[in-house]
Amino acid sequence: MTASTSTLAGTAATLGDRTVRRAPLVRSAPGRTARTITYLMLAVYAVISLYPFALMVSGALKDDKEILLDGHLIPHHPTLSTLGRTWSELDFLRYFGNSLEVTGFTTLGVVAIYSLAGYAFAVLRFPGRRALYGLFISLLFVPGITVLLPVVILQQKLGILGTHLGIILPFINGTAPLSILLLTNAFRSVPTELRESARCDGAGELRTFRSIYLPACRPALVAVSLLTAIPTWNEYVLTRVSLNDPSTYTLPIALQNLNSTVSPQQNVLMAASLIIVIPVVILFVLLQRYFVNGLQGAVKG
Repeated sequence: MTASTSTLAGTAATLGDRTVRRAPLVRSAPGRTARTITYLMLAVYAVISLYPFALMVSGALKDDKEILLDGHLIPHHPTLSTLGRTWSELDFLRYFGNSLEVTGFTTLGVVAIYSLAGYAFAVLRFPGRRALYGLFISLLFVPGITVLLPVVILQQKLGILGTHLGIILPFINGTAPLSILLLTNAFRSVPTELRESARCDGAGELRTFRSIYLPACRPALVAVSLLTAIPTWNEYVLTRVSLNDPSTYTLPIALQNLNSTVSPQQNVLMAASLIIVIPVVILFVLLQRYFVNGLQGAVKG
């Protein structure tokens, strides 16, 4: 009787274990279905998003005849001649240099200024700190187009209208709210013990900032740099209003001028667009790991 009871108990336990092991499989079936649907939706979204880019690359690799007669996505006779002609004949090297100058100085200015501001808001204690920080963050909700006319008037009064400096300074100022928000949160995530240790070793605020906080928050600095460089590189409205000398034009203005010419070749437009996009894509691919880590660290902080 005891043996039978033990056998039945063992069988029941085995069946119970099997039931327990199988239950999650039954319960996870809806979860697998939901994940499959999510992946399919993401795949469709990726195809829709990448199709214009693929169309641009395809058009840039076609010659004048094929772009008119062949509507296929994949070129039958791909060539780099259209890219080379667009780069040389339309003087895109000069426009590329102008865009690089504006983007580079804007990014350097943002990182230099707002890293110090983020450190001050995160670490230092001074009167009005919370109110000033809240004021900067509230500017996130102000549309940039609403201050376009005041910016142009200020450029004219300062004598920098039509110069690269006249658009670099507004770009730096316009990125203040988001840059300060991200960098302040990133600096707050640094353990205070490190700062106290540096202070005990006789380090001042600038040395502590340079030696401890900047290396610890490198991903956040990369994220802010990308969030500054990409919109600045692609900016059209302010540059179109501010710059009136063709020698100072940036790439987006050059593309618009090319599009406004009489019967522009579609492959030339595609090649010019590709020239503008390639640096941004390369920059993001190289720094995407730091970009994602920087955003995650800033949000957690």
